[in-house]
Amino acid sequence: MNYTETEKEEIIVSEKKPKKFFVETYGCQMNVSDSEIVTALLQKEGYQSSSSPAEADVILINTCAIRENAEDRVRTRIRDFKSAKKQNPGMIIGVLGCMAERMKTKLLEEENLVDMVVGPDAYRSLPSLINDLEEGGKAVNVLLSREETYADVNPVRLSGNGITAFISIMRGCDNMCSFCVVPFTRGRERSRDPETIVNEARLLFEEGYREVTLLGQNVDSYQWFGGGPKKDLEKVIAENKNREIVNFASLLEKVARISPLLRIRFSTSNPQDMTDEVLHVIAKYHNICKYVHLPMQSGSSRVLEMMNRGYNREKYLQRIKAIRTIIPGCGISTDIIAGFCSETEEEHRETISLLEEVKFDYAYTFAYSERPGTPAAKKFKDDVPEEVKSKRMQEILALQRRQSLESNKEDIGKEFEVLIEGYSKHSRRNHLSTNSHKPIAELMGRNTQNKAIVFTSEKYKPGDYVHVRITKCTSGTLLGEVIN
Repeated sequence: MNYTETEKEEIIVSEKKPKKFFVETYGCQMNVSDSEIVTALLQKEGYQSSSSPAEADVILINTCAIRENAEDRVRTRIRDFKSAKKQNPGMIIGVLGCMAERMKTKLLEEENLVDMVVGPDAYRSLPSLINDLEEGGKAVNVLLSREETYADVNPVRLSGNGITAFISIMRGCDNMCSFCVVPFTRGRERSRDPETIVNEARLLFEEGYREVTLLGQNVDSYQWFGGGPKKDLEKVIAENKNREIVNFASLLEKVARISPLLRIRFSTSNPQDMTDEVLHVIAKYHNICKYVHLPMQSGSSRVLEMMNRGYNREKYLQRIKAIRTIIPGCGISTDIIAGFCSETEEEHRETISLLEEVKFDYAYTFAYSERPGTPAAKKFKDDVPEEVKSKRMQEILALQRRQSLESNKEDIGKEFEVLIEGYSKHSRRNHLSTNSHKPIAELMGRNTQNKAIVFTSEKYKPGDYVHVRITKCTSGTLLGEVIN
């Protein structure tokens, strides 16, 4: 066929036009980190990121499977995209992450909702899977890995503020809590080479970031023995006594030494694995935030045993005492599950009493949601009525709101160093400065205890450290004024 020069040019432009992809993320910080890895992998292959699903050739939904309502929200969103696909039949819709791993080909075959299903350890295969789809093949990869950590991938930061970033230090989990799908959707635990973590944090600092959060399903079990991830410790020592053993405490110290201006946070800890060594490192370095998220899940030792949490009520309280002894003034938050299998009213009251004893700064509370395939789903009956779960959850939430308010009231009059992350939701309010006649910027940042602090200032900007005196508060936010 003969083409005119203009037609040839149009064909060349069309062939070179990069495909666009759109990523939508649900769930935990680990999923946010994974979306940043996916973005980096696709951009490396010439794909172009899009901020709008309507403009995308490939739509990827990074999913959470921790609770049933999370999966329901994803299904609703997929149906929205599928309706949009009618206007663009060539569009590819893919599901990534935990829901993809849990349901595998069901979304692809039985429910016919998506074109592609990719598990958390298979993101490197995305470009080839997309090509397979375009050639009429199937697109499924849900193989779990014992080695994959994406340590060589430089994530594309999606948070947008240029101040805070996540760094994944390990993947998977070996704890096998009876209610949790993570070991089945993210595989066995493996730690990442500490030098790649330190290098990533250093690069972020050089790019202007001022806070990193080290991520893992259980950061306290991070271990890197010499030239590899977790192995038999005695064997490694016998083979080479000079090799460095890096645990979570020493990793924290390595990252903290990059610069005193780089703040370090981490999530999540497990009470059975958090050591005093970690707490002493936190206390030692000003730039390691004085904040620990320590899930308790229940105040009842019997329920904790059913959950296979590895500790009881007394041991949990011992960890709380150690935190407050070694790190005075440390902020502490927690996770709670209301209405776990066979939980009695008396055991619920044990959770309430533990809340009253510890007085957390914040608690993330959820009604128990049975997850298919978990040990709890196989061994226990989900026998607490939904209305009872909801009532217990609301009681926990109400108590925690009161305690959060009391905790914040105790901060009134205190001064805190705040890292400014951006502008508050109510920024650029309609009142004017009497001197400059310009809108006053309402800034937002957090103190070392992870409490959100809002204040007005014309002088400072995101990325700056400022000292703020607290003047008033709500249950969720501290309000203050900059100390000149």
